[in-house]
Amino acid sequence: MKFLYVAPRYHTNQMDIMKGLVEHGHEVCFISHYAAIIEDYSYVTPVVLGYSRLYQFLDYLYVHVIHRKNPEAIVFKIQHGFPPMRRLKKIICQFAPDVVILRERSVYSMAAYLVCRKKGYPCILYNQNPLWSEPEKTDLAHRLVARMTPKLRMTPVMGRKKTGASIKENDYFVPFVIEPQRAPGEREYFADDTVHILCIGKYEIRKHHLLLLAAVRQLTQSRLHLTLIGEATNHFQKEYCEQVRRYVKEHHMEEFVTVKTNVPRSEMAGAYLAADLYVIPSTREMASVSQLEAMSYSLPVICSDANGTACYVEDGVTGYQFKDCDQNDLQEKLAMMLSDREQMKVMGAAGYQALVEKYNFDRYFETIQTMLEN
Repeated sequence: MKFLYVAPRYHTNQMDIMKGLVEHGHEVCFISHYAAIIEDYSYVTPVVLGYSRLYQFLDYLYVHVIHRKNPEAIVFKIQHGFPPMRRLKKIICQFAPDVVILRERSVYSMAAYLVCRKKGYPCILYNQNPLWSEPEKTDLAHRLVARMTPKLRMTPVMGRKKTGASIKENDYFVPFVIEPQRAPGEREYFADDTVHILCIGKYEIRKHHLLLLAAVRQLTQSRLHLTLIGEATNHFQKEYCEQVRRYVKEHHMEEFVTVKTNVPRSEMAGAYLAADLYVIPSTREMASVSQLEAMSYSLPVICSDANGTACYVEDGVTGYQFKDCDQNDLQEKLAMMLSDREQMKVMGAAGYQALVEKYNFDRYFETIQTMLEN
């Protein structure tokens, strides 16, 4: 089959999906709005199509003039940016896909959907809104957006069963795909008789590096070492990273905290293998894939209960979930984990097994086929 993806960027959470498609003989074309610094093109090299010249001008005004002090202004383009239509149409028509997967209900996706619908190419919407969701809004704007985007939707976020929530007829749970990397019996734990904690995330305030540092600071009676790894490329991220470094220095944590920036993906395997525990403390996290990456290396995981993909961490079995933004609860979960090293290894093994059974390429591809049949 010929798979066409249209997304803001070629995200690392797509890597093992691309690998699976290519290795199973499928052809893939990936159109991205822009390229990030840390991307891996081992299996698929995306077409970085960019935005129309008109939108580039509008985006410059929005980011660098109107909202120059807002660190989140740079993401405005993900929902509102529009493509160079002639080039987009040419690429889509030349590729002639069997299935098109469009990321988000964005202007960019609407433009691609318009081209594909005219040509009869079947489309699936991919976003990270929960499978269990509230009824959709029915005002004019939402009805128009619904008509201009695919009816079939897939999401890697399960969500929670609660009053008023339901699974809509055309919605499907399609999990992230991560290949197993290191079984529990094939790796070592607790080098130097120390629990090595790993946290990966861009240096942004919502990633809560300072919350994690404050919690770890209270647990120094345990032999531990914390490694923070994250992207710091724009000035907002660099500024926050310096704030993190200052906190470490001011509280005399240099001996058991390491802060790293812009680590190449090729070196991440070594980071996971050097760790014994993975922690993702961020808030407003729609769907992180890093906890599955950690599970692929047989690591137990601690994450926020508000994380969109907290469903991948079974509380008390493959790790713990702590109350979102609650330093005391995070500290308590860390203390529970650090108090029993054998249980940490058991949890890491359980996470690895869950990944093998539930979050593999076959599950992904079978669900895509089911959606196409429908």
